[in-house]
Amino acid sequence: MSNQLGSYLPPPTKQRFADTFRTVSRFSFWIQLVLGAISVITLLLAIFSRNLSAQTNNAGIGLGIFLASVGILLLCFRVYWAFRYRRLAKRLQSSNREVHPRKEEIIQILQIGLIVSLVGVLLAFLASELSVVVVLAKALAEPQGIAVYNRQNVIRSLDIFVVLANINMIGAHFVGCVTSLGLLEWVDQ
Repeated sequence: MSNQLGSYLPPPTKQRFADTFRTVSRFSFWIQLVLGAISVITLLLAIFSRNLSAQTNNAGIGLGIFLASVGILLLCFRVYWAFRYRRLAKRLQSSNREVHPRKEEIIQILQIGLIVSLVGVLLAFLASELSVVVVLAKALAEPQGIAVYNRQNVIRSLDIFVVLANINMIGAHFVGCVTSLGLLEWVDQ
């Protein structure tokens, strides 16, 4: 796979890599920031909805919210890391050769970003799977067309908000993975 990709992309010069690095990191930063903000808002709505309405003692949604919160923290770190990519690209574009980072330093920073994004994708995926299972269980617990008498089986907006927050986090972490992996592959040629 690496050889196939290398045949399409010419080996980068330092200036060309710095330009691409800066552009890609800018897009990555803003996409992750927007998707992360949407995730934070929907997760906060889910948490406040849960606290203000009747409790249903559903441990699945509670665990989904916890995993989503950890995913949000990882996403905050990842947004900072994408911003750090931009600063690193500026150092590469500097006319002062002494401030240029070494290739090993760039590879290490890209690998850290990739690992954090992969862990974030995993946590967000597990949280969204758990949340979807809870919503499905609630939907299947009530017969169709009959009024709901059991409050525990009502699908509430908080259930959907948790799923939405996790899906947005999967997207944000996926953008981080693609950014890090693409740049890492290109610089490693």
